[in-house]
Amino acid sequence: MKVNHISYRSIWVKPGNGRTLQIIDQRYLPHRFVIQDLRKVKDVYVAIKDMHVRGAPLIGATAAYGMYLAARENLDTLEKSAKLLKSARPTAVNLEWAVTRQLEAIRKGKSSKEKIQIVFETANQIANEDVQICKKIGGHGLSLIRQIVKHKKGKPVNILTHCNAGWLATVDWGTALAPIYRAHDAGIAVHVWVDETRPRNQGASLTAWELGQHGVPHTVVADNAGGHLMRRGEVDLCITGTDRTTSGGDVANKIGTYLKALAAQDNGVPFYVALPSPSIDWTIEDGAAIPIEARDPREVTHIAGQAEDGRVVEVRLTPVDSPAANYAFDVTPARLVTALITERGVCPATPDGLLALFPERRTRGAA
Repeated sequence: MKVNHISYRSIWVKPGNGRTLQIIDQRYLPHRFVIQDLRKVKDVYVAIKDMHVRGAPLIGATAAYGMYLAARENLDTLEKSAKLLKSARPTAVNLEWAVTRQLEAIRKGKSSKEKIQIVFETANQIANEDVQICKKIGGHGLSLIRQIVKHKKGKPVNILTHCNAGWLATVDWGTALAPIYRAHDAGIAVHVWVDETRPRNQGASLTAWELGQHGVPHTVVADNAGGHLMRRGEVDLCITGTDRTTSGGDVANKIGTYLKALAAQDNGVPFYVALPSPSIDWTIEDGAAIPIEARDPREVTHIAGQAEDGRVVEVRLTPVDSPAANYAFDVTPARLVTALITERGVCPATPDGLLALFPERRTRGAA
C-alpha cells in the first residue's frame, strides 16, 4: 500500500541495518506519519502493549521479528523473551502463534549463527505469508461485492466496517479492507461508512486515513449511527476483522462489533468477518473462553486531537471523579455472522464450515 504515493509495509527491517526493525507508529496517525526504530525485544514488547502497532496479523508479525531481536540479544534467554512477548496483549491469538512458531523453528538450528538465521528467515516468512493471505482474502471478498453490484444499478456499494482492519492492522492489504481495496482497484464504485470506533478511534484516525491515501470514497460516522444507516437501507454489507475466531465460528473483535452484528441481523444486512487462518483458535469452540483485554481507563476518559494551531493535544472528556471501564473487545456469536472470509475461501461460521476449508484440522486436532 502507499503513503503519499510511496509504497510501504507496516513493519520491515531497516535497510542496511539488520539489527533494527522499523514500524509505522500508529499512535501519531492521522496527524503525523512517524517511523519508529525498534532495537531490542523490550522495544517490541512496548510497541505491541502500548499499541504503536495493533491488529492481530501485525501483532503476530511484530512478535516474530521481536523473537529475532531477542535471539540476537541472547539466545540463552529466548524462552524468557518469548514469555514477555506473549504477555503483551492477551486477546489476539496471532501473538502466541507467531512466538510459538519461532520457538519451534529455532530448535532446528545447531550453531548460534544458524539459529539466529532461522529465526530471521521465519520472521520474514510470517510477514510475507501474511501479505499473500490478505491479498487472497481480498479476492474472495471481492466476489461477494461483485454479487451486490448486480443489484445496485450503477450506484456505489455501501460497506460499513468497524475499527481498523486495513493494511495498518496487517503487514499489507488488510483483512476487512482488502476486499474494498480490490473492488476499488477493479473500478467498482464503493463507499465505506467508517465507524469512529471509540475509545481509541481507530476507525476515525486509521481507517479513514488509509482509505483517503488510497482514494476510496468514505464517510466517518459516530459508532452509534450504524443501526440508523442500516434501517434506512444505506448499508449493503458489513465487513469487520477479528482478533480471534473460535473453531465454532465465534469472533472476538474491537468492542462494538457485537452491536453492529445485532443491527445487521435485525435489518437483513449481510455481516461478514474477514480473517487470516493464523487468527483461528482451534483449541476453543465457545467464544466465552476468549480472554477479553481490559485496557487503561484513560483511553475512555481522555481523547487526543489536533488543535487549530496544529498541535496534537489531549483533553479530558469525563468528570475527574468518574471511574471508567475500558473493555477492548467483545465476542460476536457465530449465529450473527453471515460468513467468514478466509484466504481459502468463504465459509459458514460453523465448525463444519471451517473444517471444510481446513480439512487438515480434522486429523491434527487442536494443534
